[in-house]
Order: sequence, then C-alpha cells, then structure tokens
Amino acid sequence: DNCECGELTDDRDGQTYKTVKIGDQWWMAENLNYETDNSFCYNDSAEYCEKYGRLYTWAAATDSAGVWGENGKGCGYAKHCTTAYPVRGACPEGWHLPTKNEWNTLSTAVGGQTTPGKVLKSTSGWYTDDVYHGNGTDAFSFSALPAGYRIYTGHYDLAGYYAYFWSSTARDSRNAYNVYLYYNHDYMALDYSDKRRGFSVRCVKDSE
Repeated sequence: DNCECGELTDDRDGQTYKTVKIGDQWWMAENLNYETDNSFCYNDSAEYCEKYGRLYTWAAATDSAGVWGENGKGCGYAKHCTTAYPVRGACPEGWHLPTKNEWNTLSTAVGGQTTPGKVLKSTSGWYTDDVYHGNGTDAFSFSALPAGYRIYTGHYDLAGYYAYFWSSTARDSRNAYNVYLYYNHDYMALDYSDKRRGFSVRCVKDSE
C-alpha cells in the first residue's frame, strides 16, 4: 500500500485514528468516535461504535453548544445560521468538519463524479449479492464503512448498505448537506438531509 498515511490522536479521550492524504487534503481514514451529547451507537450497541464510530446529529457534528469553538455555535435544527469556516465541530483539535466544497474536492481528487464510491469504500463490510458487488477497492485508503444512520425517532437503518457523512454546510434551517455512498453504485452523491438525523463524521485537517 503506497498511501501517504498517518495517525491522529484525539487528546480529549486518547483515541487514535488512521489518517490519509488524498490530493492536497488530509482526511481521517476512520469515522469519528468521540462521545458527545446527541451522538449515538448504531442500534445503541457499543460494539457498533467500535466498528463504525458514532452517529451524530448535525448540531452535535457542528458543536452547536460551542464547547470546542465558536464557528458552529448555535447551529442546529430549525435555526438559521451561517457557519464560519472552519467549523471544528466535534473534531479533534487541528481538524474540522468538511464543508460541502471540501467533500467535492475529495470526489474530484479520486476521479470525479462516477467512480468515487468504488475507490473510497472499504474492501469488506458492504452488502453484496449475486448481481451487485458492494465492496470497494479502497484504492485511496479512505476505508468508508456502511454505518447506516439514525432516524430522529430513535430507530436505526441501512447499516451494510449506506455510508452517510455530514458536511458543515447548512442548506436551510432544517436541512444540511451531506454525502453518501451506496452499496450498489460507484458514485459519491451530494445530498441534504434533516439535521436531526444521525450520520457519520469524517474530519479533514486544518490547512497549515
């Protein structure tokens, strides 16, 4: 494996994460697993947190409580707010929640609109059947895992099928932008979702 890889230690709880440089960006190569209010383990099972990291509401991902920084403070569901770049959010110090544009930059760096999913998905863990092969090649060591999501009513769904990642970019007072990967497609799609949903978080390194 010839990736430009590293490791990050989150000083808050001592957890370590693999990191990888893709294009000009350094990304976490694992999902954030830092415990905050309004972050959850899939099926409320600690075993899933170890495997997939935690699922965060958008308010938790942007740190609307302002615990770690001011740039996402007060942002959350049914609130109009403009985040100031960079939004550290729930990320370790020196890292931040990616903007919609930073996700697009990643997509471009790994080959544009049609194939990012194939090369960003992990080589195991995705649902496969006879027709579609859900696992990726993980060519860039990003290792996206199909962590599914949490519905705000408290139910969980789609582990094994979908990976959803928040961006720091709000669409309106109730929705924020996210990207997702799906087991039987090779794209990485930009979408927007209800801010109350629980999605995975990948952090990107602050520029020097």
